[in-house]
Formats: sequence, C-alpha cells, structure tokens
Amino acid sequence: MSDNGAKTLKIEGLSVPRGGREVLHDVSLEVPPGQVTALLGANGAGKSTLVLAVAGVLRASGGSVSLGDRRLTRLAPEKIRAAGVAVVPEGRRLLTDLTVEDNLRVATYVLPRDVAEKSIQEVLALFPELEKRWKSQTRLLSGGEQQMVVLGQALASHPSVLLVDELSLGLAPMVVKRLLPTLEAAAAAGVGVLLIEQFAHVALALAQTAYVIESGRIVYRGTATELKEHPEQLHSAYLLREQAIAAGGDAV
Repeated sequence: MSDNGAKTLKIEGLSVPRGGREVLHDVSLEVPPGQVTALLGANGAGKSTLVLAVAGVLRASGGSVSLGDRRLTRLAPEKIRAAGVAVVPEGRRLLTDLTVEDNLRVATYVLPRDVAEKSIQEVLALFPELEKRWKSQTRLLSGGEQQMVVLGQALASHPSVLLVDELSLGLAPMVVKRLLPTLEAAAAAGVGVLLIEQFAHVALALAQTAYVIESGRIVYRGTATELKEHPEQLHSAYLLREQAIAAGGDAV
C-alpha cells in the first residue's frame, strides 16, 4: 500500500519538551523500509511524545527527523503526512459522528479520485468487516472495528512510514491477533513500520529490530531476537509486569 518509495525514517539526537520539562533526551533511532521496528517502554517512558514529535504536533528542542533525504523537522503536520508519514495514534481518534465511509474518504481527500477509490477498496479488502458498517457512525463501532478504521485511514494514504502507537490498548487478544497481520503485510509491501507497545511480546513477535526507551532515553537497541533471548535488557519494573502477564495467560 505504499506509493511513496522506499525511504528510511531517521530520528537523530531528538530532544522534546512537554508540559514544561524535557521528556525526550537525545533520542536516535531508524525505521527502515520493509521492516517492523519495535519501540518498547513502560507508561510515561516517552513513546507517545516521540510519535507526536515526529508527526509535527510537538516541537523538538534539539535534533532532527528526516525521511529519506527530506528533513521533516519543524514542518507542519499536514506536510509531514504528505511526505509519507502516517500515524495510528493512541486512543483511536476518529470523527465519531461521521460514518466509516466519511472517515476513510477524509483520509484520502488529497489523493486523485481514482487513486483514492482504489485505496478505499484496498482497505475494505483488508477489513471486510468495515463494509458491513459502511454507513454506521464510528462511535457505534466496537473498539476493534474503530481500530480497523484508524489503521485503514493510515494505510489509505499510501505511506512510506507507519507509526503505530499502542495498537493493542484496550482490545481483546483475539482482536489484536486479527490486526497484527495488517502490519506485517504493510512491511512486506515496503512500508517502514514503527510499532510502539507496552507489551513486549506483542511487538517482538513481529519486529526485526527493537529499541527500549526508559525515562525519555534509548537504553537498548538491537535485534528483536536478541531482546527476546535476553529480556533482562528491559527495565526491571517493565520486565516484572511482562512476566506477570505471561504467567497469567492473556496479555491484552
């Protein structure tokens, strides 16, 4: 679903203030095309702040963000979207009084009409559940269906990079399993996917590369396989939470 070409998202030395204090400190990471890259960390570690900064919603105090050879730092959010960065935000933010159809059409309004229509049909092929709810207001949808709409909006824009913030939040495990292959398919089509997750096992099952963020700093970077084999690289409190989840069975 990507027409924007293979480009690497590079975040270099990024520092971001929020609420009067520095939340991110000299963060550097890369999201290469055709792969899933995991960013793991506990609540408050700075994951969502990173997403908002890359998307242009928050202003960085230092560092840079680039996509391929294009510098995105200090661009307006709409220009960053047009450059090929799509965000699936935490909390399933939709135009809830509008229908599924309207929400998807809004996401494709900048595309030529024939391309927009093709994009929408591709989304419906991924999520046939949405065709049945085509004329329903999105506030009437289940959490899983709403997440499908949000994912569909992002994919319909034919991004080079997809930033997915807490895909599993508030969803049943069977719904998460339904959505995860969509990210694998996007990566297989050449999209660079950054999957931001609290649940390490969810992200590491998909990712090739992994980063761990703690108190706004990257404390681990390496392969997902290495992190699975050496989970002590995770923050101790975060690791204990993961172990408790694993012992209890269902994780999300």
